[in-house]
Amino acid sequence: MKSQLYNKYSIYLKEKYGEKVYKIPINLPVTCPNRDGVCGVGGCAFCGEEGTGFEMLSNQYSIRKQLNENKAYIGKKYGAKKFIAYFQNFTNTYMPLEDFKTYMEDAIESSIVEIAISTRPDCINEEYLKVLQEITQKTNINISIELGLQTVNYHTLSKLNRGHGLAEFLDAVLRIKNYGFEVCTHLILNLPWDSQEDVIENAKILSIIGIKQVKLHALYIVKDTLLGQWYKTGEVTMISLEDYIERVICFLEYLDPTIVVQRLIGRAPKENTLFVNWDTSWWKIQDKIEQKMKEENRYQGRLFHYTNGPAVKHFLDE
Repeated sequence: MKSQLYNKYSIYLKEKYGEKVYKIPINLPVTCPNRDGVCGVGGCAFCGEEGTGFEMLSNQYSIRKQLNENKAYIGKKYGAKKFIAYFQNFTNTYMPLEDFKTYMEDAIESSIVEIAISTRPDCINEEYLKVLQEITQKTNINISIELGLQTVNYHTLSKLNRGHGLAEFLDAVLRIKNYGFEVCTHLILNLPWDSQEDVIENAKILSIIGIKQVKLHALYIVKDTLLGQWYKTGEVTMISLEDYIERVICFLEYLDPTIVVQRLIGRAPKENTLFVNWDTSWWKIQDKIEQKMKEENRYQGRLFHYTNGPAVKHFLDE
């Protein structure tokens, strides 16, 4: 049995920075092009009015105020001294270039070892990447970019009203990699229109294009969203918790073992929702996933043998 079931983010950070490092969420007063009419209106089918920032401070606070308040709380609770400034909610590259530069620079201070920027694949532009490159050259701070893909199934992306397909994601990743920044991809493994085959394809594509990190979510359904309407009328149904656990394990088995896994399932708000994590605590679901992996001797990368022309390898072994 593998000593480590999957490549855990917490271990990766400790090895990289020499001690425990914690993410500090930053909430900016931004939106996304799928809301303001540039590529769509109404937002993604699953996205509520507050986006995903249900645990964050007000976006009316300055970056420094958000950092200081969160650092004071997390630092005291966990004894943390190093932090990642995480621009989390909505689309954090969707703003004028000078505003973007100012926000990024405002997050730099001695205790911040990395800046993580969450955004959409269709909001990656080389002018913004050049700004980040200049910041790293001046300060030596690490920068990573988190792309919300959710699935490689472009038919599902269309149903979700994402406003982009798989091609835009591939374009964004290739451009980001040219500037040397690490890419983390967000995926939802229990989307109603995705199958186990889609889950496997998620792992394969992320592995082949050289993604460095992945973050898994379970879909939760917010009231007064398009997805919420579909759920109430029975147009969409949710897979069982047991099926979600199996999907996560299957995904990990096909995933390149060097890819860092930020999490297996996310925390989600219970207020104003119709469905959240099968009414089960996220950590209990994580424990169930890890326990099943141990019992069945399954681990990240166990089935990672589909690259470099596997159909001809038998000729080379003769």
